[in-house]
Amino acid sequence: MPDTADILRLESLQVHFPIQGGLFDRVLGRPAGAVRAVDGIDLNIGRGEIVALVGESGSGKTTVGRVITKLAQPTGGKLLFEGRDMTAERGSSALRPYRHRVQMIFQDAYQALNPRHTVFDIVAEPLRSLRLVKNNAQLTERVSEALAAAGLNPPDDFFARFPHELSGGQRQRVVIAGALAVRPELIVADEPVSMLDVSIRAQILQVLVDLRAKHSMALLFITHDLPLAWLIADRIAVLYLGKLVEIGTADEITFNPCHPYTVALRNATPQVGANAGRAELPALQGEVPSAARVPKGCRFHPRCPLAFDRCRQEEPPAIEVGPQHLSACWLAK
Repeated sequence: MPDTADILRLESLQVHFPIQGGLFDRVLGRPAGAVRAVDGIDLNIGRGEIVALVGESGSGKTTVGRVITKLAQPTGGKLLFEGRDMTAERGSSALRPYRHRVQMIFQDAYQALNPRHTVFDIVAEPLRSLRLVKNNAQLTERVSEALAAAGLNPPDDFFARFPHELSGGQRQRVVIAGALAVRPELIVADEPVSMLDVSIRAQILQVLVDLRAKHSMALLFITHDLPLAWLIADRIAVLYLGKLVEIGTADEITFNPCHPYTVALRNATPQVGANAGRAELPALQGEVPSAARVPKGCRFHPRCPLAFDRCRQEEPPAIEVGPQHLSACWLAK
C-alpha cells in the first residue's frame, strides 16, 4: 500500500504555449492568444502510490507527464518533489539527481528504441549518462536486473538483440527496463499499453503492479481508458482540456462518478462490476475543443447533455462530494 507522504505535488500547474498573432491582429491591437495545454491543476502522488491520469486525446495528459519528467517547462505553478521546488531547475548537471529518481515510460516503443542499438546498450544508456555505475561488471549486473524485473528472462538472451528482432510486448518491456535500470522512485507511464494486443496488456500491467509491490515505487499511469485505470490505480484523476474535473479513489471514480465527463468516459467503454448495463448519460459526442479556444464557464459544457446557463458562464470549483472525492461540476453534491 502507498505511503501517506507525498513524493510529488503539483500546485496550480500551468503550461501555456503562446500563439503568434497574424498581421491583422497586430494592426488591430488584438492580444496574442495561447494554447492552454495545462491550465492550473493540483495533484499529489504518495510514495508507492499508483495514480491514473485519465482523459481523451488533447486533454493535456502527456504534457503533465513531460513537465513531471522535466521534458517540458511549466509557465506557472509549482512542481515539488519531496517538498523541494523543482519548477525552475534546468540543465543536465542540475537535473541529474532528479532524473535518477524520476523516469518516463513512453507510449510508442517503436519510436522510443534506437533501432541501431542492442537491448543491452538501450538499457545501459541511462546508467552511463547518469554515471550510476563504476565498471562494466556493475553495468552488466544492473542491466540484467532491469531486464529480469521487466519480465525478459533470461536477461542475457536479450543482450545482443536489436529492436526489430523483438515482439511488440518485448519492445515495451525493454522500454520499461530502461526506466527501471536507474532504480527510480517515481515512474511516469504514458499510455504504456495502448499499442499492444489485449493479451499482452495484462502482462505489462502486472509488471508495473509487481514493481510497486516490490520496490514501493510510485507511478503516474496516463491513459484514455477508465476501466484500465481502475485495474491498476489507487486513485484516478480525470483531466479535461487542461483542467482536473474529478479525482478520487479508483472505486469511487469508476463506480460512483459525479462529473458528467467521467460518466461519459465510463459509458464509452465496456462496463465493469455493478455498473454493467447501467445507462446514465449518452457516450461522448464530438471532439475535445481546441486548447487555444477554451469555452467560457465549464469547459465541458458544449458537450454536456446536462449543461444549463450557469455552466456556460461560470467555471465550477472542485468541491468535496465524498471522502477523498472531488468533483468540479455545478450539479455535484
